[in-house]
Amino acid sequence: TLVLLSKGVPQNMAAFGLKSFLDEAGCKLVYYLHRVARGVSLSTTCLLSGFQAIKLCPSISRWLDLQIRSPRFMVSCCFLCWVLYLVLNIPIARYTTGPMNSKNMSMDKLYRYCSSPYPGRLVFSVMAVVYAFTDGMCVTLMAWTSGSMVLVLHRHKQRVQHIRSSSPFPRTAHETRATHTILILVNMFVSFHALAGILSYRVTQLQSPGHWLRGISFLVSSGFPT
Repeated sequence: TLVLLSKGVPQNMAAFGLKSFLDEAGCKLVYYLHRVARGVSLSTTCLLSGFQAIKLCPSISRWLDLQIRSPRFMVSCCFLCWVLYLVLNIPIARYTTGPMNSKNMSMDKLYRYCSSPYPGRLVFSVMAVVYAFTDGMCVTLMAWTSGSMVLVLHRHKQRVQHIRSSSPFPRTAHETRATHTILILVNMFVSFHALAGILSYRVTQLQSPGHWLRGISFLVSSGFPT
């Protein structure tokens, strides 16, 4: 919800023609909240898949302490995700400016209503590597845990196949429905975040990105939260 509100509301206001409705402090706050919420959404969805895999896969849960699977441990992990992304996105707030304070309105636009001067090649490269690494790690872990769960469900379905085949009322197996749900979730997760990352990088590289490119980037980045 925070991802959608922090980007969707100002984006729609700008789309209806409102200009300079945020000052520099407002731009810093809105874009910082959006980046933090996006990172927390990404990591907590990944954590959810990880905890599900720990409960479902005997090969994973066998060597883990029961305390790791407790609700208190899950809450601690979510809290650490918030702290991590609050710290990681401090440079975003530092380099974001308001359009009213920008002498050149063709600067690299973050939104239609906020801009950011180029922070320098070294700083930009470091930020890009850090954000790409954290996003890539979450996407990779999400794909691995989802694949593990699908494999466990498939093996369990094969083991109990002879029991269901003798039933006079055949129906879709629970494992099949769960597998379909997992595959839909992980495909949406990976596809939306990968495409959003590519489009965001493209927007930051262009001197004056067009309205269509920014609009498509906004829709794609809002796809998974929606």
